[in-house]
Amino acid sequence: MTSPALDLLGIGNAIVDVLARAEDAFLASQGMAKGTMTLIDAAAAERIYAAMGPGVESSGGSAGNTCAAAAALGARVGYLGKVADDALGTVFAHDIRAAGVRFPSAPLANGAPTARCLILVTPDGQRTMNTFLGACVAFGPDDVDGAEVASAAVTYLEGYLFDPPAAQAAFRKAAQAAHAAGRKVSLTLSDPFCVGRHRSAFRAFVAEESDILFANEAELLSLYETEDFAAALAAVRQDVGLAAVTRSEKGSIVVAGTETVEVAAVPTKVVDTTGAGDAYAAGFLAAHAKGLALAECGRWGSVAAAEAISHFGARPQADLKALVG
Repeated sequence: MTSPALDLLGIGNAIVDVLARAEDAFLASQGMAKGTMTLIDAAAAERIYAAMGPGVESSGGSAGNTCAAAAALGARVGYLGKVADDALGTVFAHDIRAAGVRFPSAPLANGAPTARCLILVTPDGQRTMNTFLGACVAFGPDDVDGAEVASAAVTYLEGYLFDPPAAQAAFRKAAQAAHAAGRKVSLTLSDPFCVGRHRSAFRAFVAEESDILFANEAELLSLYETEDFAAALAAVRQDVGLAAVTRSEKGSIVVAGTETVEVAAVPTKVVDTTGAGDAYAAGFLAAHAKGLALAECGRWGSVAAAEAISHFGARPQADLKALVG
């Protein structure tokens, strides 16, 4: 087996984030469920965008955020995702490459516009996301470059991408290419509602194709249809070799075989929870690429997550290498 050229290859929805502050009353007036991610059409995207306050635009998407933070920690990172040949697509490609991430994906021509996520952050730091998937829906098996996958020690798959049917086939193709090359496959569950929409497909993919799973407590409980966290942990331990489950201020729990590691959260002022889980996965996988112990992988994840929620926006704004020490 050849030595990997990349530590991490992310595959996900290539989305431009538009972040704005909002009061709870605004969410209510728009019929939004606070703290959730809702898929919207082009008309709703235009309507909400027009009603929002001033926003900050940056390239985002869950796996894209993870890739950017992992690169900031010194990992060698690539990313596959679909943008359109338009202004927002150019913004996304420039941003992710400027973050030090290899981005070889060709833009979509003559199709839907680049995806955007309208993120409303309430005073308590909770984010409510309205996502127009646009060009992302066109991502399919043909967009999975087997050579890129084979070049990466870990291929990291974003659960949000499970919504379009072609993307599930792309996930299977990527997982098969990774395992054929002797590499690992990592999956993040992304959102409890996303898990609910595709539970049987997620359960099968976790058990059959995933080596490393990332989830928060709500997502894990949804996956196994239980309110008993201990039961969910026992179930995931049977399904994957390594799982890291985040629990907000309670920190995280990492399970691998019979091993259980509890990781403390890093205290910080919560400004915006956007990208906390993405950053945790980045820290964890960057440390994992260095062969560090599970407790240290979890600590790197906690440090990266604390940095992410301490400011507006999901991309790192501080020197993550300095923060992990």
